Amino acid sequence: MFEEFIRANKFNQAYLPVLQKKLCFEGECAGNGILNYGVLLTLATIISTYGVIAGSTATVIGAMIIAPLMTPIMATTLAIVLGDTHRAGRSFMMVTVSTVFVILLAALITCSISPLTIDFQGNQEILSRTAPDMFALYVALASGAAGAFAVSRESVSDSLPGVAIAISLVPPLSVVGISLSKFQWGDAIGSLLLFLTNLFAILVSGGAVFWLSGIKPGWMDEERSKKRKQAFSIAVICVVLISVPLFISGYETLEQAYYSKEAQEITKNWLYGSGYEITDFDLRKQNLTLHIIGTGDMPDPELLHRMLEDHFQKPIAIDLRAIPVNIIHYPSKTGS
Repeated sequence: MFEEFIRANKFNQAYLPVLQKKLCFEGECAGNGILNYGVLLTLATIISTYGVIAGSTATVIGAMIIAPLMTPIMATTLAIVLGDTHRAGRSFMMVTVSTVFVILLAALITCSISPLTIDFQGNQEILSRTAPDMFALYVALASGAAGAFAVSRESVSDSLPGVAIAISLVPPLSVVGISLSKFQWGDAIGSLLLFLTNLFAILVSGGAVFWLSGIKPGWMDEERSKKRKQAFSIAVICVVLISVPLFISGYETLEQAYYSKEAQEITKNWLYGSGYEITDFDLRKQNLTLHIIGTGDMPDPELLHRMLEDHFQKPIAIDLRAIPVNIIHYPSKTGS
């Protein structure tokens, strides 16, 4: 059944020259294509940067849709499959220049914004891109395969905006620039790791889809075949290397969620029987931010501190904000 599906969806070799011109910015309209690419990349970076800072998911999605960075990445993948080192090197250089450009532009935009307006601890558009895990790799592999399938067939090219939304390319680079401008080195490294995960996953899975669909040059000598194998081997090795910190990050996230649940149960036991309840609870590593609200006498905070440190067997810092509530009741007046 799988072989029949492959045969039925064989790539039309007559479309290959058109696909190469479209992805590699070649032919009569190459100049306009590059100009349009630069304009869209600049606008996507501006929209993405302000959208991330504002925490606007809709704005960031809009930036994903118009971001053209998928094109040179797919061009690199196609050139590797064809063993065309010249086009592969030129396309990958375009990806590299684009990456540096987006980071620098995002950093430049952010320089004029006060660090007080950028919430690196609570902004979900930043947090979601600074601690990637193995799920990010799985999404990138699937998105790379979908992108390769879409660009290799004119009939499904309309699906590319959906692929652009699924694969996060420009927003992580925007977060890198934002983080670098405010000296948040950890967030910058995490976001760059997410981008590299997406990049190499696209090269691997996209190349596999191109190869399975039957894209191949009219001839390929031994040297060109050797270079193609080397390029894909490097991409696979990069994916394997990237998966190590992703696995560690995912494990730490799972461990943190487990610790947070335990700490929340301890806090609830500490508040049991009092008139207070938790309104905000955030445990990050060994720092607990806790907001409670209620009536009556508040339980002894020192007791909570001891309970947490005894349970986890390590120092715990607590930032506690308690809001007392006064309930005043006025009885209604009855008529005579």
